[in-house]
Amino acid sequence: MQPYTQQLDGIFPSVCSLDCPDQCGLLLHKKDGKIVKVQGDPNHPVTKGNICNKVRNMTARLYDPKRLQQPLKRIGPKGSGQFAPISWDEAIDTITSKWKTLIDQHGPECILPYSFYGNMGNLSAEGMDRRFFHRLGASKLERSICNAAGSVGYQYTMGGSFGIDPEETIDTKLFIMWGINAVSTNMHQVTIAQQARKNGAKVVVIDVHKNQTGKWADWFIPILPGTDSALALGIMHILYAENLVDQPFLDTYTVGSDELREHVRQYDPATVSTITGIPLEDLYTLARMYGQTKPSFVRIGNGLQHHDNGGMAVRTIACLPALTGQWLVKGGGAMKGNSGYLAFNSHALQRPDLLRNKATRTINMNQIGQALLEKEHPIRSLFVYSSNPALVAPNANKVKEGLLQEGLFTVVHDLFLTETAQYADLVLPATSSYETEDFYASYWHNYVQIQKPVMEKYGESKSNVELFKLLAAKMGFEEPAFQESEEDMIRQALDFPDNPYLKNITYESLSEHQYVKADMRPLFPGELPTPSGKIELYSERMIQHGYEPLPTYKPIINDSDLPFLFIPAPNHNFLNSTFSNNEKHISMEKEPKLHMNKEDSLKLGINDGDMVRIWNERGECVLKAVPGDNVLEGVLVSQGLWQSTPGKKQHINALTPDRLSDMGNGAVFFSGRVDVEKYCE
Repeated sequence: MQPYTQQLDGIFPSVCSLDCPDQCGLLLHKKDGKIVKVQGDPNHPVTKGNICNKVRNMTARLYDPKRLQQPLKRIGPKGSGQFAPISWDEAIDTITSKWKTLIDQHGPECILPYSFYGNMGNLSAEGMDRRFFHRLGASKLERSICNAAGSVGYQYTMGGSFGIDPEETIDTKLFIMWGINAVSTNMHQVTIAQQARKNGAKVVVIDVHKNQTGKWADWFIPILPGTDSALALGIMHILYAENLVDQPFLDTYTVGSDELREHVRQYDPATVSTITGIPLEDLYTLARMYGQTKPSFVRIGNGLQHHDNGGMAVRTIACLPALTGQWLVKGGGAMKGNSGYLAFNSHALQRPDLLRNKATRTINMNQIGQALLEKEHPIRSLFVYSSNPALVAPNANKVKEGLLQEGLFTVVHDLFLTETAQYADLVLPATSSYETEDFYASYWHNYVQIQKPVMEKYGESKSNVELFKLLAAKMGFEEPAFQESEEDMIRQALDFPDNPYLKNITYESLSEHQYVKADMRPLFPGELPTPSGKIELYSERMIQHGYEPLPTYKPIINDSDLPFLFIPAPNHNFLNSTFSNNEKHISMEKEPKLHMNKEDSLKLGINDGDMVRIWNERGECVLKAVPGDNVLEGVLVSQGLWQSTPGKKQHINALTPDRLSDMGNGAVFFSGRVDVEKYCE
């Protein structure tokens, strides 16, 4: 059979590449060699043909007139957006010549890659690129901007990213969506919950903002930002006090139940109500509902981990299903993420053995602004791909200041002239996921999927694999690792006997079936990858790492005396900065808004639709005010990473702190303080 790229017309299997837990199966419709429609694959066992508006309108992004088609060289001042086209040969020669000089003069650690999962394809995100920068000896990047804090916290309790199989939640009777706007960010979990609702299930949403998911819930519980662990501990207090715990489960499958029982006495409902802003009666109702309903499922979102105390918050919530024995009931348990089931051979894919200097420095991606401004051992070259730090990184004005340094040689590989690319010396056109071969491992459902190229490469664009092979050849790297094909790399990654869940997933099975499920089995009875093999309500390992061994509430840091907590949440039609530059998606999202409590707006004389200025010592934004009852007093919420267009101050990461979370060195986007006033031009 001809490769898909050579077939001008037809319908071809595909997979969504976006950084989203759902990782939908897709069907791409081609006519005259061009993708004209993106449709959900109705045969996919989990996503079942349903896709979001972001993906449904993907063709507008693929063939956007602003999409890059050839390499560009800066010809004006940094940040001016003035570029001229050059050849790939000139681009590769320029990069490697500059790097060879920098390495001779300053050593390879003066070069830093900056990337994340703008494309969730494993080869694209952590394949030839990692091999190349390891061999180069460049500074390492700690990629912890998204789920690091929560992943570490959940691991202390459960041993790794192992939760309920989402397909089993069709049997769930109580859904607690905690800190997740699932309607916008995990729509197929919502679809399953809707089906379960027909059988009597109830949906409770706990969040700082009554967003689309909060409005969809049977019961929305607003909570003060950063107090989630206190709420979980208050629920535990009531469960123990009213004998709603499953003692046989605790005795068999956990360590530390007795210690936890004594520990949570201090988190009495009255105290927890004061901390969280949740009425006392609601606290009792929630705890009793959870303690008396089986199966119950807690879906732990990304939101609450983006606080100073985010790791401990997730660790604490992850203890709840053990107290009521939910793990032994089909449809019961919890989930932060399920990537543990689909863990592949990352060593074979990334080849860290190619890094000769094992003491090479590591720079945290959340503090890229600070790092670019360091005077001692400065970063002299930045290579950005699959990310847009000028828009997504915290403390954005500091990031901009760093990117503007004339002594910084910056290269950006992307589909568009992003905010970061505006500061680049060279910009290289990147392929979309539909132009390359790759494999995908969901962090929510338990299927691995494969992508075969469907469309011809757009203009002169190149994939990450192609690009880093070219750079390796020009740098004179002769190791076999730089000669391997996409198929070779996929086979190596899937060859991983350490993960028995992968045993039926091979290059052949994926090529034949498009998606293959992990070899699933219940977590219990069984042994978890914790030191004890059990759920660790009390963790000796946490003591070794400098943490409290039992779930504990510590308030978030008050980084100023400004009166409002600011939560820059995701919106419905963008995914981080992806789609924020596409006219179709901008038209669907309309404009950036600031949600505030109506009591706060009355005190400040702010009316619905007024433009307001929000600010702190890091920066300022001007957004449209939406007063109401969707947030508690003292809380401000915006949605979406909007482009910084001339004459508009709407870059919300200008306000966010770049300090690190309690665990995993994660971002704390949601723990900053601001003030607000009516804006007068």
